[in-house]
Amino acid sequence: MNRCLWCDEAIVNQFDWLTFFTGGEHQLLCEACLSQLETIRQPVCKKCFKMSNSKRCTDCKRWERFFSGDDPLEKNVSSFRYNEFLQEMIAKWKYRGDYVLGSVFEREIKRAFKFHYHALLKEAVIVPIPLSKSRMDERGFNQSEAIAEMATDDRKKIVQLFERIDDEKQAKKTRAERIFAKNPFKLLKTTNKTVILVDDIYTTGTTLRHAARLLKASGCPAVYAYTLVRG
Repeated sequence: MNRCLWCDEAIVNQFDWLTFFTGGEHQLLCEACLSQLETIRQPVCKKCFKMSNSKRCTDCKRWERFFSGDDPLEKNVSSFRYNEFLQEMIAKWKYRGDYVLGSVFEREIKRAFKFHYHALLKEAVIVPIPLSKSRMDERGFNQSEAIAEMATDDRKKIVQLFERIDDEKQAKKTRAERIFAKNPFKLLKTTNKTVILVDDIYTTGTTLRHAARLLKASGCPAVYAYTLVRG
């Protein structure tokens, strides 16, 4: 009998909507834990997936003004809302080295890419947001790379274009500090293909736009994003 990856309770196999995440007999979470994952539902901002009754939320309108109508990020797609349960799960996955927890999200990640970015993936490359060397040494893996690897079976689609030169945690910064901070990334090589950036959490959108600005300035035609969670 399978056991829940989160609470370790025994799982009784069910062949209903729960198989959306589990693949039937390989169910990873029990029904109680699964019910706490809040998938994002309409209505949402069409640009950033924030819960919104407007096609453009106030955050995205602010970004449009900041970039004088030329936002370097075309669109972000996210799968889950950032609630307390998911916050604890991601913390354990990222900071306490429980790598296998990421497999809970794989089916939803694949579904989101297929639904939203199927046409783009024919030509686009997937670029994970990097960790600094110190963060990588501390955690042992980059969660953004793990998400990218779950998004596609074609590893040639995943390319490393950035190096992170600032290891200060973004969560410690205010919105204004994030927006006006020095770009934390260095572009290692350019691309003339459309890029889909991948990160774990979209909070203000600043990290993605730092990366997108470098890409657009170097000749990248368009930059999209996928983040597992929309804060």
